[in-house]
Amino acid sequence: MDIKKRPITKNAPYKIVFVCLGNICRSPTGEGVLQHLVNEAGVEEYFEIDSAGTSAWHSGEPANSKSRSVAESYGVKLLSRARQVVSSDLDYFDLVVAMDYSNKKELLKMAHTDDQKSKVVLMRDFDTTPQDGNVPDPYYGGLSGFDNVFKIVKRSCEALLTELKPQITK
Repeated sequence: MDIKKRPITKNAPYKIVFVCLGNICRSPTGEGVLQHLVNEAGVEEYFEIDSAGTSAWHSGEPANSKSRSVAESYGVKLLSRARQVVSSDLDYFDLVVAMDYSNKKELLKMAHTDDQKSKVVLMRDFDTTPQDGNVPDPYYGGLSGFDNVFKIVKRSCEALLTELKPQITK
């Protein structure tokens, strides 16, 4: 994947925001999984990780209880509160990770510069088995849908972190 690469330091952490529609299922899972992975790797000071939704439907709410339950079964905590993505996020974050094509399209509509557009990628761009490129919405798939999303996101976040680790300057 061709993402913005730069030296990553404690004073200039790499900033990543995960984005889905409501910010209660997929994007908080991305945020929680990547935070867990950077904590495990001992590089948490080199990253700033957030999540947001293209809609404001669930602003202020915690992650979906099924998302939290599945994540906790894998030892991952989802601690975020839903918020809507804002245009300044496209300037602030180094990488804006959309969970599906629909959210990527909405993010690209918000982007006003080539630099902003270049930051918007799909989560499954990092997946070894990207299928159709979308992280499916687990909401109507029962617990197995949430488990499937967790596995996709974890696999993708592991690959993303592997790609970014060489940029860390200690």
